[in-house]
Amino acid sequence: MKIALVQLNYHIGNFNTNTERIISHINKAKTEGAHLVVFSELAVCGYYPHDLLERKEFIDNTLKAVDEIVNATSDIAVVIGAPTVNTSNRGKRLYNSALFINNQKIEKTIHKTLLPTYDIFDEYRHFEPNKSFDVVEFMGKKLAVTVCEDLWDKQPTNNSFAQSELYITSPLEELNKLNPDLIINIAASPFSFDQEGTRKSTLVRNAVEYSLPLVYVNQVGAQTEVIFDGGSMFINHAGEVMHEMAYFKEDFRIVDIDVSQEQETQASQSAIAKINDALVLGIKDYFNKMGFKTATLGLSGGIDSAVVAVLAVQALGSENVHVLLMPSKYSSGHSITDAVELAENLGIKYETVDIQSIVDSFEHALSPLFEGLEADVTEENIQARARGVLVMALSNKFGNILLNTSNKSECAVGYGTLYGDMNGGLSVLGDVYKTDVFNLARYMNREKEVIPENIIVKPPSAELRPDQKDSDSLPDYDILDDVLYRYIEQNQSTEEIISAGFNAETVRRAAHMVNINEYKRFQTPPILRISSKAFGFGRKMPLVAKYNG
Repeated sequence: MKIALVQLNYHIGNFNTNTERIISHINKAKTEGAHLVVFSELAVCGYYPHDLLERKEFIDNTLKAVDEIVNATSDIAVVIGAPTVNTSNRGKRLYNSALFINNQKIEKTIHKTLLPTYDIFDEYRHFEPNKSFDVVEFMGKKLAVTVCEDLWDKQPTNNSFAQSELYITSPLEELNKLNPDLIINIAASPFSFDQEGTRKSTLVRNAVEYSLPLVYVNQVGAQTEVIFDGGSMFINHAGEVMHEMAYFKEDFRIVDIDVSQEQETQASQSAIAKINDALVLGIKDYFNKMGFKTATLGLSGGIDSAVVAVLAVQALGSENVHVLLMPSKYSSGHSITDAVELAENLGIKYETVDIQSIVDSFEHALSPLFEGLEADVTEENIQARARGVLVMALSNKFGNILLNTSNKSECAVGYGTLYGDMNGGLSVLGDVYKTDVFNLARYMNREKEVIPENIIVKPPSAELRPDQKDSDSLPDYDILDDVLYRYIEQNQSTEEIISAGFNAETVRRAAHMVNINEYKRFQTPPILRISSKAFGFGRKMPLVAKYNG
């Protein structure tokens, strides 16, 4: 049996384009002799539509698109993901389904059993879980068709409080009772920098445990903050990955599950290389799918804005990036020259607007109110907000989308100014710790110096007061980021982190800063997710909680 694995980048709600591309790949599979074509989870409408699933016209449009796809399946079979309607009077209105279409007829509809409702997932909000199991019979074989999470009934976890077995039911245990010959899993499995190994080991475990070959088709592309990295694959019954498709780009592959073949796998990449590729894809798809073309950001001469500028050029092209240098009296001379050198290295348009007279006018206007009071963070924030006004003006006037440059370390501890440096349409580094921002810069310079060396080696500074350094207000990033990772990603308590050898005062202070700055993060732009626990949809905390655990 020849099976075409089709790994595409879908656009939520763009039924015409999604359907055209699905049908064109069905025709391609026919031409190349495939018997069965496999697409990913919710491919027809795009993953994840959220509350669009509650709109009747959205479901009607999905079903019309399914009809078009069915009509295109003469002399070939297709497995594809789509929401389907629950016709009973009980339960949620929809199922998350895999349709088995054969020669212009939907022969079987398989519903997803395990509906993830954790981290960024909220599928039980919209879908009814499957409660019955059956295989698909095709070309003399029994196919165990599953949808994404249905293979994840056992999950590795780095959180000591979490359970590794989240679900009561194991879909494959039930399907295995029907003696299948092949597992097919259609997925929308998002990227995180440590996910590839976990995902692959989960798929291999299932193939070995049930001694069955496994076809896995993921999607690729970004849907706002969630990035899908592809990596579809065919695994034989012994758990060997025989065919592995591309990461971070579309791909098409035909595998013959009955014929022994040489392995075709992807070269391994470092975590930093994958993060770079994921962020580029996240920027590119955010702009393309929203109909935007050009980007702007404030280029300070610091490492965060430098890395974002490089990523923006990789995603959009140098001709579509327009940056603004906004020095004040506290800006060092090398910050300005470093920013100019970077802009010229990248070939991007840059302009300079000195903010000092603007800041002076604010301070003059406020002087009667502040008379007799010492300068403090208020005056620092005025500078950040003056810069925020200027880059937003550039965005409004020229239609450029402002890219936010704050990193995860800063977002975590509230080291940023609302309505100033926290402005933006998309947060590029909001899930990248500061130490990894430095690693990204080194990776970007692996072949030639794109980011001036001085930007990488100088001590980080917001340059909002004389001789200011980040280390004046924060622990060294090597220490801070380790503490934050344990507290945020691993959900360790302060006492657990302290018992691992960290300074008690540093840990408690860091945790306190994370907790009291939830209100700031609530107002940030969407953050491109590259870790297992990003701020935003994936980490929901009450704003008014009194908690310092």
